[in-house]
Amino acid sequence: MNGVARTSGLRNEANLKRELDGLITQMHSSGIPYSDAVRQFKKRYILEVLAQHKGNQCKAADELGMHRNTLSRTLAELEMDTAQIRNQIRDYIRDGAIRNGMRRPPSSERPRAQGVAVNGNGTQPLGPRITNAR
Repeated sequence: MNGVARTSGLRNEANLKRELDGLITQMHSSGIPYSDAVRQFKKRYILEVLAQHKGNQCKAADELGMHRNTLSRTLAELEMDTAQIRNQIRDYIRDGAIRNGMRRPPSSERPRAQGVAVNGNGTQPLGPRITNAR
């Protein structure tokens, strides 16, 4: 990382800390209990990570530094069901929270493999056909 990027990163981190301090002050002065504040932070943070991974809990758990079962248990404790998460992620994507994400090109624009055998149903065979010979 060069000096300019490092300085910019430190400035952004300082701004984020200032914003967080202001939010904490607002929450405390509004009488929001600590447990509710932590719960809301966890929900929002986990939802953001899940959105970045388009709902993939294994990848999100890896980024969060926890096992996928721990993430699943945490989601249950926070009363976040998978349907709710999918809807919120869809809303984030629609509202532009995830910008310029990589999209898979339509099948008409994808390169085709040359010389690959294809079954009648359009799939590639997995291996030699095995019959029940007795």
